[in-house]
Amino acid sequence: MLKKSLIFSLCVAIFLFSGCTDKVKNPTKTNSGNSTKVSSNSKNDAESKKLNPLTGLYDLDEGKQDDRPVAVMINNLSIAQKVQTGLKDADIIYETEVEGGITRLMALYQDISKVDQIGTVRSARYAYVDLAMGHNAFYIHCGTDMTYCKPHLDDVDSVWIDGGTCGGKRISNGLAKEHTLYALGSEVWSGLKEKGFTIKNSSTTLWQNFTAKNETVIPSGDAANNVTVTFSNSYKTQFTYDSSTQRYVVDSRKDYNTGEAVTVKNVFVLSTTITSYPDGYHKKVALESGNGYYISNGKAMPISWSKGDSDNSFTFTDEDGNQLKVNAGNSWVCIANKNYAPSIK
Repeated sequence: MLKKSLIFSLCVAIFLFSGCTDKVKNPTKTNSGNSTKVSSNSKNDAESKKLNPLTGLYDLDEGKQDDRPVAVMINNLSIAQKVQTGLKDADIIYETEVEGGITRLMALYQDISKVDQIGTVRSARYAYVDLAMGHNAFYIHCGTDMTYCKPHLDDVDSVWIDGGTCGGKRISNGLAKEHTLYALGSEVWSGLKEKGFTIKNSSTTLWQNFTAKNETVIPSGDAANNVTVTFSNSYKTQFTYDSSTQRYVVDSRKDYNTGEAVTVKNVFVLSTTITSYPDGYHKKVALESGNGYYISNGKAMPISWSKGDSDNSFTFTDEDGNQLKVNAGNSWVCIANKNYAPSIK
């Protein structure tokens, strides 16, 4: 009887010990309940995110989907490209010619408060005011074309920032002072509210006809693995498709602060007429309508585009006149002189 009792006790001990040993060898089993809980919370957090009207992605905190976006003028001189920041976080980036064959960028953010630094910030130009107005966006700049653009600034909620004003800060980056002004995202947003601007949009609509979750569009055209958009004899922007991420790498640009590559999901190339204003220097960019290309997922297709009035945003249609279906994600919009055809390979 004693022998049987000892055997039974030994079996129980072995069973208990093996269970403890299993827990030590396989910590994931011990935490399986916690892991499931964390995963569930992460999923709930993702599902609670709100739809970004500029990208079609669910990546916004509650309430931010109804805020007005913020547009920031970005220095794109060759010397300043190496100190650019915040472009990788932009929802939409617009690029067109300004003067002297150079281009300038305008980065648009639905939630600028989440972006540490954006820049470097440069002066306003007429066409970009129109582009900002098409989104009912706040327009952030430092300086302006006094002859043609300055009167147009009265048509948009604009803020001329500098070091210490409305989120502007000059940060040493090894370049001349004119290339050192950055916008601090959270401070810009706080400054706009403090100035008493109307923060909320009266109505919110998607910028484009974006794909739904888990939906992908492959443009019905030729391969577009390497795209070069020519703005002038001296300024070109190149987009290289990375099939592993299904995104386009912009030139070889990297964020000055993080070293991360600047990439976009969608590229639009819009051909138009660009002429000089009477001063023979500043550029007048026609934004009524024209033809172009939609480029995404390694393919390109011809499109038609229209904007018209300053308050209007862009409308894109395919060759049959149907509203263009656009992949959810950020976009780079190139508005180039129709005398320069893009290279798409």
